[in-house]
Amino acid sequence: MEENKIMRERLVVLGGGESGVGAAVLGKDKGFEVFLSDLGNLASSYRKVLEDENIDFEERKHTEEKILSADIVVKSPGIPPTAPIVKKLMEKGIPVVSEIEFAAGYTNSKMVCITGSNGKTTTTLLTYHILKKAGIDVGVAGNVGKSLALQVSRDPHAIYVIELSSFQLENMYKFKANIAVILNITPDHLDRYDYKMENYAAAKFRILQNQTKDDFFIYWQDDPLIKQQIQTVQGEAFKLPFGIDKEDETAAYLDNGIVRFSTPMDVWEIPRDKISLPGLHNLYNSMAAGLSATALNIRKESIREALEDFEAVEHRLEYVETINGVRYVNDSKATNVNSTWYALESMDTPVVLILGGKDKGNDYTEIEDLVKTKVKAIVCMGLHNEKLIDFFSGKVPEIRDTHSLEDALNACREIAKEGDTVLLSPCCASFDLFTSYEDRGRKFKDAVRKWKV
Repeated sequence: MEENKIMRERLVVLGGGESGVGAAVLGKDKGFEVFLSDLGNLASSYRKVLEDENIDFEERKHTEEKILSADIVVKSPGIPPTAPIVKKLMEKGIPVVSEIEFAAGYTNSKMVCITGSNGKTTTTLLTYHILKKAGIDVGVAGNVGKSLALQVSRDPHAIYVIELSSFQLENMYKFKANIAVILNITPDHLDRYDYKMENYAAAKFRILQNQTKDDFFIYWQDDPLIKQQIQTVQGEAFKLPFGIDKEDETAAYLDNGIVRFSTPMDVWEIPRDKISLPGLHNLYNSMAAGLSATALNIRKESIREALEDFEAVEHRLEYVETINGVRYVNDSKATNVNSTWYALESMDTPVVLILGGKDKGNDYTEIEDLVKTKVKAIVCMGLHNEKLIDFFSGKVPEIRDTHSLEDALNACREIAKEGDTVLLSPCCASFDLFTSYEDRGRKFKDAVRKWKV
């Protein structure tokens, strides 16, 4: 009995969302003594899982003596390293890891890992779609789908396609991506990184840790920060860059309307107009997904077919309705300036643009030229719109200051004419008026569709 007690390690999980509850279940299945702690309220569905699994937990508090007695801690990516409880764990030398790091220690499955400031979710789901359609035993995890830990424990797969944020990468150490994808690096979450782009870029590049010559690194060759960071990182993985123009090592590029893939594994092509997702940003996403599938030796016919029939991700340039000749598009997932740049780049009608939310240190100069050429009006929707109004005043024919979704949409109805597009692409996080970008997008769609009834 005493020997069993000594052998039983204590796992503490901080945060009771998808990743935390998944880690708790995996820990229980692997014989840990598990305790989960969340400063907030647990969702009823996650509370039920913990109760059904007989996992000890608490909510609305952190009991330090229970947490600081851990042998290992799995931390939710949303909890910053500056949080008091995390600082105390580090001072005690208790290992703090991400759910992905913890889960990867219990599987030998291949990992296709995708990061970047924009396009992660679309590229992750598109890659998953390609592999699934090709008959591969594949799971999707990270910021989408079920947690990797839960799948490793209860629903294992031969390959996982994982969307990774910089927050998740911060606490990954031994994890290895068989295929690592960096789509782009643009300003985002700088409040987490002392407002230094080099710190944010370094967090993204942790995705290359532990890669060997048998692995692959896929990246956008024209991103200045990626090009700069590559010079400081000595990686062994085989590089597969993509971009519009063909350079010496380019593995996917555009040639007179044809997207060409040229790799040691296979050489193939697809007409750009056959790819289902519109816009330059989705061309890059499709190149990255196509290269990932090619690196896994998926048949080119299967990849082509999947690229042609993939449907857009919810809240990313998602068509909602056309009312009185005005198109409404939900791009609520655009929580940073670069995402909105891509959205505006894809627009071919006059735009009434809804901006606003929680500013994360945004620099709006990146979209200034596109706003001047494509946007007929800006409707600010947030509790504090002063920065947006100061920056864009005089740069668009009309700008409105609103503080609710209802007021914002009423303003859009007054301004938009037949042939225009109302585009919700906020540039900002959602947490001033909404609980998440999903909440913001769904409420936008619901409100628009009510008009049509």
